[in-house]
Amino acid sequence: MSTQSFASHSPAAPLSAARVAAFAGHHAEHCRIEVVGATGSTNADLLARVAADNVSGKSPSALTAPTLLAAEMQTAGRGRAGRSWLSAPSAALTFSLAWPFSVPLQALVGLPLAVGVTIAETLADFGVAVQLKWPNDVLYGGRKLAGILIETATAPDQQVWAVIGIGLNIALSEQLQQQIGSRSANLPPAAAQDRDLLLAALLTALARNMQQFASAGLADFVERWNRLHAFAGQQVLILDQGKTLHQGVALGIDHIGRLLLQTEPGSTPITVMAGDISLRPKQG
Repeated sequence: MSTQSFASHSPAAPLSAARVAAFAGHHAEHCRIEVVGATGSTNADLLARVAADNVSGKSPSALTAPTLLAAEMQTAGRGRAGRSWLSAPSAALTFSLAWPFSVPLQALVGLPLAVGVTIAETLADFGVAVQLKWPNDVLYGGRKLAGILIETATAPDQQVWAVIGIGLNIALSEQLQQQIGSRSANLPPAAAQDRDLLLAALLTALARNMQQFASAGLADFVERWNRLHAFAGQQVLILDQGKTLHQGVALGIDHIGRLLLQTEPGSTPITVMAGDISLRPKQG
């Protein structure tokens, strides 16, 4: 991170692309940083720009470099499996990072897990110890603090892009938490004191780790993810649209990001792929 000094902003102060850029480290120097007041979905906006035809400069909005798009408010934010992501102005950090990869789309299957590790390790630098719930949630005190939605696309020039959407709760009101209808957590006030600084730290870590993922895949993140596994050694249920598919002891993830589940004592673990699946701890 840059050591340049800036006046502290309150968590409710508007995000500043200039301050984020100034705080960001050298790994993020080649990233475009954009902030908007409101939009439907930062993921949808960047995916549309991936699809734009930039041949002969026909579409100046087409992406030509890694791009971070942050929004103070998303009116149509999306979570995994088509779920809505609800927020309010300044109540969360909601942003997406479009990143180009020189690998086939199928090589990105473990990317959400690497992003989860990145968020957790960055928050640890701010004094916030979190855990990871497979496949793409960040938990604080057992409650959901952040979610990850990654969508991939191939541009007209055949460049492969991943659009990494992240929603990190800062100050959700009790009313909004009730509307969400799930156990959620807010970031401790000390860590959220300056959202520009926090966003810059996340961007710096993401840029560094996306380069690492591009060169080595998930391999460099498996052990780190397993150390942060919220349900390691616990009995869990694997649900799909409310129906139980599997139950057993969650052991961690394998080299491509599948959940290892021991369904019987002493048995060989089965592997569970990511998808429209929810992991819940088994009660009792």
